[in-house]
Amino acid sequence: MGAFSFSYICFMAQAYGADIVVVYEALQVLVNKDQQGFVSPTDFNRLANIAQLNIYNALFDELKDAKRLDKSGTNPTRDKSRTKRIQEDLAYFSKKVTISKDSTTSSFHKPGDVSRIIGVTTAGSILLDQSTSQPIELCYDEEKIERILISNLSAPTDEFPVALVSEDIHVFPTTIKKINLRYYKTPQSRSRNGGRSGTPGPPVYNSSSLANSRDFELPDHYTSDLVYEIARLTGINLRDNDVISYTGQEMQIRKQAETY
Repeated sequence: MGAFSFSYICFMAQAYGADIVVVYEALQVLVNKDQQGFVSPTDFNRLANIAQLNIYNALFDELKDAKRLDKSGTNPTRDKSRTKRIQEDLAYFSKKVTISKDSTTSSFHKPGDVSRIIGVTTAGSILLDQSTSQPIELCYDEEKIERILISNLSAPTDEFPVALVSEDIHVFPTTIKKINLRYYKTPQSRSRNGGRSGTPGPPVYNSSSLANSRDFELPDHYTSDLVYEIARLTGINLRDNDVISYTGQEMQIRKQAETY
């Protein structure tokens, strides 16, 4: 198991992100229970997005571990597969955009919410139900791209394009004008009704108007992880069993309320 061992407490509703009010109130109850002080809304908000990013980034390491279990034949299959469950959560953050070349810089600008690139293809079109787009080999080494460009054997062509990924994406041959970029976006927040309306930004607990708070974008089965991680960032040591038990109860109450 990865660093966050109690992520899946059986609430798999992807329609909602983790409820920031539940996370904040759970943290307060558990901190007070152990007489470990008080976490103000201001301090909570400073750490909320850091905690979300820590958990999100840890998923990629957990996915590597899960794939090693796949290779060894020790990972459960089907719906119990750790690989499948992590991939489902990461797929929620997958985006695809078509980008046109900047005529001034001759490069393709990455969207501002890029976290990790999955792959790049030429824009292409659909011809007889088949795409004419070509996969673009990605290179992150400037010395290597220079060797590719001067080689008579590996010089890029329209059929075998290559891209140098840096602050921008530089595609060769330079005749390519549009690309499709698929990537994992940086997690941000959701409105309280589960939508993505409003200005994108970090999760926020608004103590004066809970309706104007912004929930986490991580799925709500990461509620326990978020409580635990924010507590860790504040230097508070919570007992795992208490976190799982309390947040599980709060989430069940919320889901029952939504049913009526």
